[in-house]
Amino acid sequence: MKRFPRLSRLARRLALSGVLVSSTAAVHPAPVGGPGSAPGSKTAQSSSSASHYARWQASMDAFAAADKAQAPAENGVLFVGSSTIRFWTQLPQDFRDVPVLINRGFGGSTMADCQYFVKQLVLQYRPRQVFVYAGDNDLAEGRTPQQVLESFEGFVAAVRAELPGTRIAYISIKPSPLRAELMPRAREANALLAEYVRTLPNSDYIDIFTPMLGMDGAPRAELFGPDRLHLSDAGYRLWRSVIADYVGRGLPATLQAGSGRAVQPGAEPAAAQVSAGR
Repeated sequence: MKRFPRLSRLARRLALSGVLVSSTAAVHPAPVGGPGSAPGSKTAQSSSSASHYARWQASMDAFAAADKAQAPAENGVLFVGSSTIRFWTQLPQDFRDVPVLINRGFGGSTMADCQYFVKQLVLQYRPRQVFVYAGDNDLAEGRTPQQVLESFEGFVAAVRAELPGTRIAYISIKPSPLRAELMPRAREANALLAEYVRTLPNSDYIDIFTPMLGMDGAPRAELFGPDRLHLSDAGYRLWRSVIADYVGRGLPATLQAGSGRAVQPGAEPAAAQVSAGR
């Protein structure tokens, strides 16, 4: 406990906020609520929570099928998060020197979803390094920057409880033209997350927000596709250039270069300021 003083405080905060940590280290956020939920009704909250997370069952099934077809080796590099990760179809080629690279992005997901499914998405693969991109959709759904932070704290607590040596990198929330009105909240969330990551050992905060802005302070249009939300090829090239120096960080030398073996479900298809945790 002396080594991770932040996590002991986190456990108390989670207990006070209604987040339960099981003996298997799976962390479950308090139900989000929904239509027909009566405030304070445990039955309504439980039903709403089950309904919310049931929408991701097809994604979880697709990951399980991919694992059955080709089980990833342990000690790899894992990317998890929302559609920005899911649509990164060139991820294995962009980081071909990584022997084991796993993509577990599922479109539309939130940081809260990644926390809830941390066992299926992360723990079972026992990676040596995890890159997380989530939080964008949380803000779009009305969650606060503080709630995004709390979901990430729960995610980290679950990973570190079972995989204390795994390096965790948080990729900052990106700015996008479609969600320009959310940029102030994205900045606030990124600041909270960067501050938190600085307290964590064996971790990185990767600022993708700043290099995606033009001289006028607005998101660079060429980095986005027609929907003005998801990345264009130019956007992914920028992401690769920013993230490349951090892929493989902390891995044993024998796992930093190799055959480029990658595991990615096939169902669907840089310079920045980076704060590294101690």
